[in-house]
Amino acid sequence: MNNPSPPAAAAEVDDLSSSAGEARTRATVWAILLMIFYQQFAVSITGIAAPWIGKSFRLDDAGMARLFAWISVSALGAFVLGRMIDRFGRRRMVLWCLGAIPVCSLGAACATNLAVFAIFEIALNAVVVAAGSGCIVMLAEELPIERRAGGQGLAGFAGAAGGGLSVMLVPGLVGYGLSWRWLLALAAAGVLLLPSMARLLPESERWEHSELEGITRRTRFYEVFHPLYRRRAITLIVCTLLAAFSQAAAQGFSYYHAVNDVKLTAGGASLMTILGGGVGMIGFPIGAWISERWGRVPTVVGFGFLFIVSQLWFYWIPAPLFIMPMLWLAVSFGLVTVADSAGTVGTNAAITELFPTALRGTITGWFAVMIAIGAVASNAIAAALVPLTGGLATAIGFTVLAGVPAAVLFAFLIDETRGLPLEVAAREEEFRASRA
Repeated sequence: MNNPSPPAAAAEVDDLSSSAGEARTRATVWAILLMIFYQQFAVSITGIAAPWIGKSFRLDDAGMARLFAWISVSALGAFVLGRMIDRFGRRRMVLWCLGAIPVCSLGAACATNLAVFAIFEIALNAVVVAAGSGCIVMLAEELPIERRAGGQGLAGFAGAAGGGLSVMLVPGLVGYGLSWRWLLALAAAGVLLLPSMARLLPESERWEHSELEGITRRTRFYEVFHPLYRRRAITLIVCTLLAAFSQAAAQGFSYYHAVNDVKLTAGGASLMTILGGGVGMIGFPIGAWISERWGRVPTVVGFGFLFIVSQLWFYWIPAPLFIMPMLWLAVSFGLVTVADSAGTVGTNAAITELFPTALRGTITGWFAVMIAIGAVASNAIAAALVPLTGGLATAIGFTVLAGVPAAVLFAFLIDETRGLPLEVAAREEEFRASRA
């Protein structure tokens, strides 16, 4: 039998290597998407079950706003964990966070004291945010240029599906007279995923390369303000703060508004959320397509303005004045979720491309802190405005307007990274040279 010539043999090796690499990428992406689905299911329960949580702990509108403000303190933990993602590796930290989610969920499910419940929710949100950040970073580092935005779209789709699962389960629990706590108990069953994820999830090759060179050990959390990244970091931090202020109360109280203000039943509110959220799913492929065709910046800015207008419609135009309040809310909520989905794709693609390997997890920690500050301020100010504006819905509308300056700053100060290799977009070589 003839042996293949050297060029043919080399081609066969390249094909095998390419096939093995593609199989590895595919397995990694599926593992990441499954983890994001689970994480978002676990963390969305509190928002969806808010009306019944409020009744369990005898909280009024202002009390619920204060509870959500306290839960936002979780970002301090997410900040630390985000830095650890860069320091100790994506895989290790994502798996540790994945293992902590069931513990926190079970603790919150069993808590009968409000303070204990808040502590477990703070911990739950911290590990979910950190795990989600690690997953998003790994997607950016694993996928080729032409598939990075599409990968972020799939991540958003998986997260929305996870949140949608809790929405679909609430009416059944209420209909059968079961406690909202069973949702958190169900989330605790996610511990069964850990062995499979440990087997399927490899470490990021880019992180391993950076670790071998000693870059990750020599960087510090404040180096996101390195001269190469200072304008990017400061702009994104300010935009994140303003966007969180605009979004936190509005998104956290959408289901609550439908039940308490518009007087929809649990089934009606869930149908509104499912219809609007289902329509909103198209935002992920739309956002990915626009991000790749026209750029990350136009995607974030354009859909940011659509989000603001849609939220004002949802909260400020009285749905009970219309024949079908549920459908009216569903349409506006659908536009909100389309805008949020598409904008999230553009944002995640941009932030993972603008910073080097040694700082990608760290910058997400900074964003988590800004999101927490913005969320605390959003919920606290919404609570303070309730007696002045005549209701929570009107108060929330005023907080939404903070998104306008965020969109303007992003439009004028953030660099476009569409089509650039990850190392070029992140100025990786310049950063390594500065650390030599």
